[in-house]
Amino acid sequence: MTPTSPSQQPADRTRGWQSVMLPGAPAPKGAYSPAVRAGDLVFVSGQVPRDPSTGALVGDEIAEQTRQVMRNVERALAAADATLDDVVSVTVYLTNVDDWGTFDATYREIMRPPYPTRTAVGASLRGILVEISAVAYVGGRE
Repeated sequence: MTPTSPSQQPADRTRGWQSVMLPGAPAPKGAYSPAVRAGDLVFVSGQVPRDPSTGALVGDEIAEQTRQVMRNVERALAAADATLDDVVSVTVYLTNVDDWGTFDATYREIMRPPYPTRTAVGASLRGILVEISAVAYVGGRE
């Protein structure tokens, strides 16, 4: 597959997928790609509520952090030529499962029906309140 944007790396011939890097963002500190495009699917690694240009944590409450995380998800999707409307599945990690109601209300402000599948789980997130990963389908476009 030929890269469709400068942020996409050429497919590894042994893997058949390509890493998607985020323009203007520092390279990940860990051994992972921010996003991967595999055929008509885009997989976005867990995004956290950090400002991509400064690395600063954004917000100290669940609604504000959720908005920043979703901006980061949207940015990763855009680097792979996808949008939030292309998302078919989301996994949400919450430090406090009691934040689910506020998280869900904020998520509904950002996503539009029909909503993608979603799983929400409690997790220890080392100082943040929410992390979100996503899968998008970009096939069938004209």
